[in-house]
Amino acid sequence: MVHESSSRHRASFLRALLVAALFALPAASAVAAPETFEIDREHTAITFKVRHLFSKVPGRFTDFSGTLWLDRANYAASRVEVTIQAASVDTDQDQRDNHLRSDAFFDVANHPTLTFKSTAVRPQGDKKLAIDGDLTIRGVTKRVTLDVDILGSATYYNVERVGFEARVTIDRTEFGVSWNDAVEGGGYVLGHEVEITLNVEAKKKDQPASAK
Repeated sequence: MVHESSSRHRASFLRALLVAALFALPAASAVAAPETFEIDREHTAITFKVRHLFSKVPGRFTDFSGTLWLDRANYAASRVEVTIQAASVDTDQDQRDNHLRSDAFFDVANHPTLTFKSTAVRPQGDKKLAIDGDLTIRGVTKRVTLDVDILGSATYYNVERVGFEARVTIDRTEFGVSWNDAVEGGGYVLGHEVEITLNVEAKKKDQPASAK
């Protein structure tokens, strides 16, 4: 009788251990660390448009860097930081670009970078995110929200890559970028709103050295 009772206790203890292990599995996977991706400048474009009289003139920045810490099972646990070199502004017109670099616009001598640092990532349904963050231009920081499409992921030359498109419209005057010129009969040359688009391809860190 004692032997039979001891066997039942051992079987009961083993079942309890098994149940505890099964319940522990989801918890272990839920705390997986985010993956780190670096923006691939050769396959990323940071562009903008601003109204000049009646048309929208496009421009871009050519020198930038950024890091994405992605938890693709729980995007809310992700974050992103981007740094743009203000002097790299390019509108395909040298005189205009020099004006943009001057203290009338970006004042690159005193404020060499534009930065964005996320404060929250909010899933918005299938392959959509809203990313709240602090945007700093000309030393002025404002909270903005990026509307983001998740474009997908793939492995190419042994490197895992992810893609996103982000959009935001800002009022440039809120950041101290307020130069304008009056038009005869009323109105101004430049609009206040700037439409910004980031087409981002990022590479996972710690990939094989042969990757391209």
